[in-house]
Amino acid sequence: MAGRLCWWIGLVFVLAAGAPAQETRLVLDRGGSTIVLEPYAPNILRVTLSLVKEPALAPPGYGITAAPSAAGWSQQHSDAGDTYRSDRLSVTVAANKAGKPGLLSEVDIARYFNGSAPGAHITFSTAEGKTLLDMQGWAMAVPNHKDGTAGVLNDKRPGDAAFYQVGATFASPDDEHYYGLGQNQEGFLDHRGHTIECWNNYTATGGPTFCVPFLVTNKGYGVIWDNPSQTTIQPGFNEQTRWTSQVGDRVSFFVIAGSKTDEIYSGYRLLTGSTPMLPKAAYGFIQCKQRYRTQDEVLAVAKGYRERHLPADVLVVDWFYYSKMGQMDMVPANWPDPAAMNKQLHDMGFETMISVWPRFEKGTRFYDLVLKKGWFEHLADGTPIDGLPYDRAGSDIDTTNPEAARWFWDTIRDNILSKGFDSIWADETEPDLPPNGGYFSIGPGTRYFDVYPFFHTKALYDGFRRDTNHRALILSRDAYLGAQHNGAIFWSSDIYPTWDTLRRQIPTGLDVTASGIAYWGNDVGGWQYLPAVHHPAHTPLIDPSDARDNVGGYDDYPELYTRWFEYGAFEPNFRTHGSRRYNEVWSYGKQAEPILEKYLRLRYQLMPYIYSLGYQTHETGAPYMRALFMDFPGDDKVRDIGDEYMFGPAFLVAPVTEQGATSRRVYLPAGTDWYNYWTKERVTGGQSIEVSAPIDTIPLFVRAGSIVPLGAEVENTGQVQTLAKVRVYPGASGDFTMYQDDGKTYDYEKGSSHITSLHWDDAAGKLTVQGFPVGSESELLEVVGR
Repeated sequence: MAGRLCWWIGLVFVLAAGAPAQETRLVLDRGGSTIVLEPYAPNILRVTLSLVKEPALAPPGYGITAAPSAAGWSQQHSDAGDTYRSDRLSVTVAANKAGKPGLLSEVDIARYFNGSAPGAHITFSTAEGKTLLDMQGWAMAVPNHKDGTAGVLNDKRPGDAAFYQVGATFASPDDEHYYGLGQNQEGFLDHRGHTIECWNNYTATGGPTFCVPFLVTNKGYGVIWDNPSQTTIQPGFNEQTRWTSQVGDRVSFFVIAGSKTDEIYSGYRLLTGSTPMLPKAAYGFIQCKQRYRTQDEVLAVAKGYRERHLPADVLVVDWFYYSKMGQMDMVPANWPDPAAMNKQLHDMGFETMISVWPRFEKGTRFYDLVLKKGWFEHLADGTPIDGLPYDRAGSDIDTTNPEAARWFWDTIRDNILSKGFDSIWADETEPDLPPNGGYFSIGPGTRYFDVYPFFHTKALYDGFRRDTNHRALILSRDAYLGAQHNGAIFWSSDIYPTWDTLRRQIPTGLDVTASGIAYWGNDVGGWQYLPAVHHPAHTPLIDPSDARDNVGGYDDYPELYTRWFEYGAFEPNFRTHGSRRYNEVWSYGKQAEPILEKYLRLRYQLMPYIYSLGYQTHETGAPYMRALFMDFPGDDKVRDIGDEYMFGPAFLVAPVTEQGATSRRVYLPAGTDWYNYWTKERVTGGQSIEVSAPIDTIPLFVRAGSIVPLGAEVENTGQVQTLAKVRVYPGASGDFTMYQDDGKTYDYEKGSSHITSLHWDDAAGKLTVQGFPVGSESELLEVVGR
């Protein structure tokens, strides 16, 4: 214990030419460990602890792009410890002092069993003195047999930096709740009381997972854990929340304070980058299946939508259009003239997306080049990792290598995009061949287990920005810190076509968006093949008899698909996909077809609202598919509601996920009145009600005071969509910012856009419009209930 009494304080300075020195961080040496406090904004502080000084002083890891800023921060030393404070945060590292002798048993135990790091107690409080977070201890342990961690040493080469298991423990008050942490498909929203295995895992229990180590709480703060190795989070056990990362050489994390939830997302945006505007087509309907085999089949689907005058924007060419994985070709017998196909589709108002894997099979035209350059994810001896004997698709290119990343983009550009395709489905961004025990250009895969999605999507985004004149759109299976900045949308991978899966998608997506990854969706209908026979407990609400050639003996699948499609219309990205023979809106029977058309048209009617939400996300970093805790922090009843959510500031969405159900219970948060979207009935918040939900109706409510701009009917987002009406739901005053731009380029970054501010004065019953004109207020305004 005596060693822990030693301490000294060092201040690190940055010198600017012609300017006085400015403190940028506080460095403390305590008992042989280094503790660094480094501010990035008045409400954002990074904490680093290590037994090795150099890693403690090193910059943050991948995905963090912001620079430190100590403006407004000051430090103070006292016998109690060292405090670093701004007008938003006060952070105190308690002095390590010798206390009273412990119990004799504690003294005896300490002779043989002790912690891996000196004690450290760090508290984070608001400027007013309210405790936000209390770090009670940390660990930095050499891999060892007692803890069962020695095996990880096989995953490093002699020249690699030392491996340590690192972690930290924080106090967990009984009323604290936890959200985010990427994608976990086990079906809960609040992570309290659930162990989270935060890493990319295609075979996880509930469905594929990915890790975005960003945790948001209901207590006014969020934590970014700056470690990309496999990380386990245990929130709320034994009044503690414990983080443990398999490999590291320091504990590094950021604390972001926010008086409102959206301020926490503003902090995440500052640290990791904004969410760019997507091409407007990405906010429309994306039609996909596993898979369209020929050029003629794709064109027939496109004609089917246009002949029916149904809105749709993107058609997707999935895998196996090539002769071999990594050949970067299209089989001529099936795709005789892809450029002509794309020209015809563009003329019909469609954009096209094509799947490009990072895999290269032996014998393909680029394999030897990539091997010679050392650009594969590889073993210690340089051998490319493959999935043999069961996975014969080849090896993954290592896009953490900047030369490999540039070459990969150039090869896609010249061989695929040159044929007229608009966007890329970057499948297998886990990567599918797990990197533990392998090596990237940046180091051991075990140390950098979760970063591949960030690097891979960045390689493509950078290429789009450099070599094309249109916005990037990249569909990615996985995410990591900062991946939202790469023009990417994300999906929940290869899920099952079951009611259970549909139920679990809702909290799954809400935690992904709570992780700062705003653009998330799923395969509407599920990806896996349908069972040969499935008889439901209740009579199906849609007769499957005229869809048997598509759904086989799955009697309730048209009902399931319809409910899923209703939910999909209120996801950030609306994309259907799956391993059915057919997958278009006319493929599930005559009873399903008009319902699917109804929600397809509703999606496009709401396009002025939805596209404006995308702009708000770009500006603030906050998601627009939102768990209720974000908007109703004063209502304790919403803290673990994972089966309903807000879609922007106006809509509360409550999908039906029970087979045979024609109603469901919906909780309406307190503090506002609500309108049933379909019946226009006004209901007081703070209560649960039973809501009618026949098969053609998803329970949908609008918050009083909402302003919802609605567009005229269009068949794709490339058409000029006039404003049909501005619908106001009275009962409170409200605001909405309507956003317009060209929908295709990055000119909006140069100010080329139109912004209209809408304000509803409820007392006066008046709508005020400022900024870019949108039409006659008297003709456009519709006040519900009048």
